Amino acid sequence: MKKKLTQEQIIELLKILKVRFEKNMHRHKDLKWEKIQTKLEVSPEKLWSLQEMEETEGEPDVVDYDKRTDEYIFFDCSPESPKRRSLCYDYQAWNSRKANKPESNVIDKASEMGIELLTEEQYRQLQELGKFDQKTSSWVQTPASIRELGGAIFCDRRYNTVFMYHNGADSYYAARGFRGLLKI
Repeated sequence: MKKKLTQEQIIELLKILKVRFEKNMHRHKDLKWEKIQTKLEVSPEKLWSLQEMEETEGEPDVVDYDKRTDEYIFFDCSPESPKRRSLCYDYQAWNSRKANKPESNVIDKASEMGIELLTEEQYRQLQELGKFDQKTSSWVQTPASIRELGGAIFCDRRYNTVFMYHNGADSYYAARGFRGLLKI
């Protein structure tokens, strides 16, 4: 699979990301777009991953900067879970389904896109920047102790409160997707 964008795609993606960055300064106070763009321009595979996030309506945006590693952190910031839904949690769960298997699973899909699944902590960090998943829900990284017992966790926002729930890892719903992150 080709993980490079054309020059035209790069220009268009950078334009979209810059407009979103400027429109949502509350998500990244004290950060400068020029520095982020410079890092993006020398990271073709990261640009490809951001394009994948964008194409699935994740609306990626910068939400943090890690001074220790000199990395900018992008999260899916779409109001509702991105259009990568109706997926089991992981391959093991997908493979265990005998009937009505979904197209894929969250862990493999995130890996194919070159992104990571948000943790519960990161999901809660995102919710401090706005109100997300008020009608949908998003799978989050599941601790091994829960996954070993067949479960997986997901989060959403209802009644102005962020909730974390559990479900069988082999379950999937049209209103449940996943949010990713990308470090650049």
